[in-house]
Amino acid sequence: MTPRGSDKWPARAAGSIVCVTRTLHVHRYGPDSPAQVLAVHGLTGHGQRWQTLATQHLPGVAVAAPDLIGHGRSSWAAPWTIECNVEALVGAIHNPVVVVGHSFGGALVLALAAARPDLVSALVLLDPAVGLDGEWMRQIADDMYASPDYTDRAEARAEKANGSWGEVEPAELDRELDEHLIDLPSGRVGWRISIPAMLSYWSELARPVTLPPEDIPTTLVRATRTRPPYASDELIATLAQRLGPNLQLLEWDCDHMVAQALPAQTAAVIRGHLGS
Repeated sequence: MTPRGSDKWPARAAGSIVCVTRTLHVHRYGPDSPAQVLAVHGLTGHGQRWQTLATQHLPGVAVAAPDLIGHGRSSWAAPWTIECNVEALVGAIHNPVVVVGHSFGGALVLALAAARPDLVSALVLLDPAVGLDGEWMRQIADDMYASPDYTDRAEARAEKANGSWGEVEPAELDRELDEHLIDLPSGRVGWRISIPAMLSYWSELARPVTLPPEDIPTTLVRATRTRPPYASDELIATLAQRLGPNLQLLEWDCDHMVAQALPAQTAAVIRGHLGS
């Protein structure tokens, strides 16, 4: 099965939050029908990261995978907040769906479920990055500010291969570079992202967790090789207290890029929620 290309969906105004009306670039996979799954990537990512999962492991399932604000081919206009991304995501779905969020996407889909529970039939949180330590986030933002790009493709590839992408198939990493790495005016290369937006989003990851309604079935996958963990004990305890038996915790022996390292297992979790 091959991707069906990309649609553009209008974002909506955000009530008391001043969000610029914009469009999200949405990669769509599977049947030409309303989305059954909304897949939300993490910070510095893009929607096409879900292509292999959707086309090879979820055939027959309609998947919408947007580029978030400041990422990929979506609008890079400020403000760069959780609330504005949630409002934009609402424009990408028109019926209840299984909502999958990786890393920063986990924070976004929790906020989406709280704001629009009518659009969320279930949540799948893949190593969600929520309520993280502010000093840790400052250090990461400082590092990105000091070194936002690379000499060439080989350097960019090596950074991923020697980091959280180490378990991902080489061909998958090559697809990541083909889609997401661009030539910069400086003669160097970098990711197709807005660096100012990324620096703002590191701060957003330090915000407290937004709790979904207690009746939404939720699966949280914690990657046990991530150190320090993104999905903290405190986050899990908070969600368990809120969701009770509606929370399923899975601990997988992998690094942070859960859906790329273990796509078949990830697809099985998603299918379980589709079936219910």
